[in-house]
Amino acid sequence: MSFPTPPQVRPARPEFSSGPCPKRPGWSADAVAAKAFLGRSHRAAEPKAQLKEAIDRMAATLGVPADYKVGIVPASDTGAVEMALWSLLGARPVDVLAWESFGAGWASDITKQLKLDDVKLHDAGYGELPDLSAVRRDSDIVFTWNGTTSGARVPNADWIAADREGLTICDATSAAFAQDLDWAKLDVTTFSWQKAMGGEGAHGVLILSPRAVERLETYTPDRPLPKIFRLTKGGKLIDGIFTGATINTPSMLCVADCIDALDWIEGIGGLTATRARADANLKALQDWVDATDWVENLVADPAARSNTSVCLKIVDPAIADLSDDAQRAFTKAMVKKLEAEAAAYDINGYRDAPAGLRIWCGATVDTADLEALTPWLDWAFAAAKAEL
Repeated sequence: MSFPTPPQVRPARPEFSSGPCPKRPGWSADAVAAKAFLGRSHRAAEPKAQLKEAIDRMAATLGVPADYKVGIVPASDTGAVEMALWSLLGARPVDVLAWESFGAGWASDITKQLKLDDVKLHDAGYGELPDLSAVRRDSDIVFTWNGTTSGARVPNADWIAADREGLTICDATSAAFAQDLDWAKLDVTTFSWQKAMGGEGAHGVLILSPRAVERLETYTPDRPLPKIFRLTKGGKLIDGIFTGATINTPSMLCVADCIDALDWIEGIGGLTATRARADANLKALQDWVDATDWVENLVADPAARSNTSVCLKIVDPAIADLSDDAQRAFTKAMVKKLEAEAAAYDINGYRDAPAGLRIWCGATVDTADLEALTPWLDWAFAAAKAEL
């Protein structure tokens, strides 16, 4: 039995994980540590000022409207989304959109944990989008902008009514700093540093429109709220959350890493540059997909394809006709070969998604590394197929 010869050139940085995502080019732990207020109280003047700096610079870089509130909250993007769901929902009917695992998770929480009555689920399979035109104008809408585990994103926010009566709650964790968020259509937006910024985990970002603040200050949910979810006190927004006084103790090392990422983003040209880098990365990978007969993008519609978490399916009949378990074993074998060669790390598809590969193409990845990766993908496929 003959096996293919491995390519000669490896990606300089073989990290392609979809979370935590690759660090920025040139990242240095020493450089981050030099910015960090380690061993200091986050309530002290300088650390608190650094938290406020991170908030202000994120808002400025993302183009968040001046009358929106931006805060750092616990428990990554999940914590930020849950704060919004538990604090805001129940005043109106809810339309929840789900086309991958995280959207499905929010739907489950809304129906099984919050146990809201008037909930309409709009769902679709992995790689597809639901009928966006079917959402109700008078309902609150919960959705992910970019499906991290399916590689499908909404192409725009045109489907959200400008004169909507309800709030929109958008999980934008794989979209922020990579895609064009339409702030006029978003009332609650969440993300985490660990995605397109290449930051560390455990911290979430929560962005509230004036309409969301009004809901918080005029609606009291008929359920107890843990301290970690409380955004109001005495019927008023806890403004300190949005000025650097976090609900619980943040990691000042992670905050410094966020500042480091913002320094890099601003240095390369801001949001325009990060979006362009992600678009270029998607193009490099998709050009290879289009020229390769054994693989396809899981998302058939080009307008709905993510430029960050790109999901691929194997369409070679010898593999595609196998059982689901056998297909998963095959992709796992490919991934193990790539990791053993230090050619790519952490690119297996999400556990609940169809068998396949998931490759992060956000701005912290260099296009040259994706171009170096694709011959290795061909090699790993051929090598794993030869062992069947």
